[in-house]
Amino acid sequence: MLALRLARGSHPLVLLRRLLVAAASAGVGFLLLCALGYASAHPAHSTGAVLRLLWCFVPLAATVQFAVAVARTDPSTRPRSGLSAVGLGPVRLAVLAAVSTAVSCTLGSMVALLFYLHLRGDLSGLPFDGAAAGLLDSETPLPPAAALVLLTLVPVAAATASALALRAEPVATAAPDDSEVLTEPEAPGPAAPPTGLPWGVALTAAGLAVEAYMSRGDVRSLLPLPGRLDATPTGVLVGWTLTAAGLAMAGPGLAYLCGRLLQAARPGAVRLLAGRVLMDESRRIGRPLGVVCAVLAAALAAYALYGTKAHPLGPLTVLGAVLVLGCTTATLMTSALEARQARAQTARALLRLGAPVSALRAATALRAAALLVVFAPLTWLIAELAALPLTA
Repeated sequence: MLALRLARGSHPLVLLRRLLVAAASAGVGFLLLCALGYASAHPAHSTGAVLRLLWCFVPLAATVQFAVAVARTDPSTRPRSGLSAVGLGPVRLAVLAAVSTAVSCTLGSMVALLFYLHLRGDLSGLPFDGAAAGLLDSETPLPPAAALVLLTLVPVAAATASALALRAEPVATAAPDDSEVLTEPEAPGPAAPPTGLPWGVALTAAGLAVEAYMSRGDVRSLLPLPGRLDATPTGVLVGWTLTAAGLAMAGPGLAYLCGRLLQAARPGAVRLLAGRVLMDESRRIGRPLGVVCAVLAAALAAYALYGTKAHPLGPLTVLGAVLVLGCTTATLMTSALEARQARAQTARALLRLGAPVSALRAATALRAAALLVVFAPLTWLIAELAALPLTA
């Protein structure tokens, strides 16, 4: 009940982010129901049904990541003075964030079920009734228990991940009031460097090696992703998963190195501030940057394989690709917003000490340029290495 009251009184932008989480959950739920319908209608094609279900976990993971990022930037999860006295300590705030995330994802799962049944023709009296009956195998009844289990995957996973994330590391606190006097700004960049860069490089190399090994033979039967989603071999999916996990693990280390490079060769005040802030925020924005890098590399590799050929994209493949690309991009933007909230106190203190606003904007532009210079060539390199065995 408290989560619902806080949602009703939230800022419109906060409500918009929660609605986006619900929309992503609806998309994943629809894909899961489509995989279940295919398995029910084609019991002899068990391998294809399992592969369809496995591919659904890619947008599911992207949706859970986005839900966690939204929960971390939710104002209701920030610790405030006096909340512990009324029983809202860190544990209760984590539970509150998990409940709010579960409510949003459950709403999306309900919308997915209604939309799926409507397109199958099970719900009549509405526009487009049964418009996709053939695609969704409407001649075979849907198992209710299995549908319920699949629809609860996103709410349970998102709520659990949000609670664990908020308990593992502190969220961004609110900016201080104007009455608070700061005599010295908090120095950004005392943070220890991330230690996952070597493991991330190793996982990325392993993923590319697995994908190259499984791509030997006929490419048309190995990676028909835009056409028939269920025919993609498991080895290629495992290789891409390892590559994405490696880039996500290496992202914080790469962002930290970008901050170090900005401070090289006798930096001025702007470069020094940009580098220190980027080093301090490397753990927060590095992982979403690595995931976006992996998604864009996969898109470039798919374009290199199918971009010049007549292979139309299937509707379910388009929906999954839109979900993954949209959720990862939204996660990166939400993490950037969280980083801005975390350094709000430092920015206000610098302005009180006389730092010009143009210097803060220039530091922001330098951070973005440094990340683009490092991550853009890396994305292109990963895409070329992934597409090379498929197009050879």
